[in-house]
Order: sequence, then C-alpha cells, then structure tokens
Amino acid sequence: MKKIYSLILFSAILSFTACNNSSEEKNIDKTPAVLVTVSSVAAENNTPFLTASGKIEAANSATLSTRMMGFVDKVHVNVGQKVIKGQLLVSINNSDLSAKQAQTSAGITEAQAAFNNAEKDYQRFQNLFADKSASQKELDDQRARYEMAKARLEGARQMKNEVQSQFAYVNLRAPFNGVITNKFIEAGDMANPGMPLVSVEGPGNFEVTASVPESEISKIKTGSEVHVIVKSSDKILPGTVSEVSTSAKNTGGQYLVKVVLDKTDASILSGMYATVQFPIEKKADATTVMVPQEALVKRGQLTGIYTVSESNTAILRWLRVGRTFGDNVEVLSGLATDENYIISSEGKLFNGAKITIKQ
Repeated sequence: MKKIYSLILFSAILSFTACNNSSEEKNIDKTPAVLVTVSSVAAENNTPFLTASGKIEAANSATLSTRMMGFVDKVHVNVGQKVIKGQLLVSINNSDLSAKQAQTSAGITEAQAAFNNAEKDYQRFQNLFADKSASQKELDDQRARYEMAKARLEGARQMKNEVQSQFAYVNLRAPFNGVITNKFIEAGDMANPGMPLVSVEGPGNFEVTASVPESEISKIKTGSEVHVIVKSSDKILPGTVSEVSTSAKNTGGQYLVKVVLDKTDASILSGMYATVQFPIEKKADATTVMVPQEALVKRGQLTGIYTVSESNTAILRWLRVGRTFGDNVEVLSGLATDENYIISSEGKLFNGAKITIKQ
C-alpha cells in the first residue's frame, strides 16, 4: 500500500514540474526586436556656425503711461485695433486740471493788464526825464516796475504752458501708426503715475534680441548678416546685427545682441521665439561631445538619449547638455567618446527594448 502512495506522489511531482516548465516557456519575451540606426559619438573639431536663442519683438513699440493720478473716463481702443498717429487712446478725468487751466488764464489776464500799465508809465517817465521833468531815481523806479510786471506776465504764460503739457498725460494719444497689442486698464479704474495703460506696436518691422555667451561675444560684429529661424514655422529669415551689448551685468553673464529682420511676407508676430545663426566658425575642444538634436529624448525638464547595451537592448541615458551648434547639441556629461547611441528607430523604443542594428 505504501508503494502505491509513493508512486502517486512521484507522479504528482512530475506533473507539477511539467506545468511550471510550460508556464516559464510562456513567460519568455517574444517581442520582436526594434530595427534602429546607430551612430558613434565623436569629438567635434569644428562646427559651421554659432547659434543663440532669442525672442522676436516689434522694432517700433511703446507702452503708454501717465504722470497724473485720476479715474479713467474712457478707453477708446481695443486689442488688435489699428490706430494712426495722434489718435486718442485713453481719457483720464481732468476736472482738477481744467480748473487749474482757468486759474492760469485769469492770472495771465491780470499780469497782462499790470504789464500794460507799467509799460505806459515807464514810457511816460522816459519822456519826462528827457525834458528834465523827472529825476534819475524816478526813472529807475519805473523801469524796475516795468521789468517786474514783464517777469510776472512771462511767469503766468509759462504756468499755462505747464498746464497745457499736463493735458497730454490725461489724453493719451498714439505716438505712431500701429496696432494695439495690450490694454491694462478699463473705464472707471484708477490710473496712477507710471502705471502702464496701453501698448502699441508699429507693424512690419521686427527685431530679435538674442543672448550670447561671453566666450563668443567678441566675434560678433555690428552689421554682420545672419539667419533667423522662426521656431513656430521653421522659416529661415535674413537679418542684420544692429546692436551688440558690451555689458552682461544684469543679464546673468549673457550678452544681448539685437538683430533687425529684413522685411518679409512671412507670418511672424511679436513674442515668437527664434534661433539666430551667426556665420562664425566655432572651434570646439578635443573633448567636446556632440550629438544630433533628433537623437535626444525629452521627459519634462530631463534630456536623455538611447544607448546600446552589450546584449543589444536600448538603455535610456540621462544627459547634461550645453550649447547648440546648428543641428547638434553639446553633451557636457552622460555620454563618452566612441560610445554608440541610437539616432532613429522603426518602432517604439523603451528602456530595455530589444533592438536590431540596421547595417
């Protein structure tokens, strides 16, 4: 009876082992290998040009504010509206200023009357002094009265000019032909001195302000012709360097270079990002590692690249990248010289995916 039990137990063990082997065979990864194109890292000795990122801005733009405090009576324009030079944009309540203008007008009338009287007295005493009917002191006194009346009249007139100039800050007008790009206030709001109210830009003329590192700024000259790549449309536009900053005190060690774009029919707007290509041969160090931008993988703020393991699988390697030179990016750390990386694939790559290298 014991032999029968042993035989049954041995059969059960064999059956269980066979089932496990069958399960393991099913768990073997049968995912097809991804066909990839591989390149080897090499240190670059020379790149065709230097690039710098920047933002497109209108060459003729203004943000209007006021020197007066008061409630806004009316905003006469909307964002996107075309305006002409001198057109009224914003009206601020000016009742106090109008009262002051009336006071200055009354002051001018009073000063004018006093001046006319003093002028006549002075002329009369000149004639009396010529006939020896008035003393020198009497003539000097009349001259002094005449000069003081003249000075008070001039002061009253200048006061009126000051009040008139202040009206320019309660009735804001377009400084040039353009388009309203922003308005920061509505009717009924309180306008304060220096507070931006509306922005206007002149259409047609654009420029790019790019940041250039200190190691390259000495090679960029005013008047140089450059290419500007508009990132939103991938269009390449010609431009000319108009200004080169000589200080990086307030720009984090980057020098600002201003490029004027040639007139074009391309659809570009203020605020678009662009890349400026300077025709400067950039000598790279012998240890500089360069990879094409198309090979990089973006994961939020992280940048990586797929490398090839010894077992022909894709390994995602995180990198620290530096400057951009055309279509190539400088790798500061994470990738060594002569190391293979994947440029493109004919399927979806992931960390650990089996790959087949295209010959």
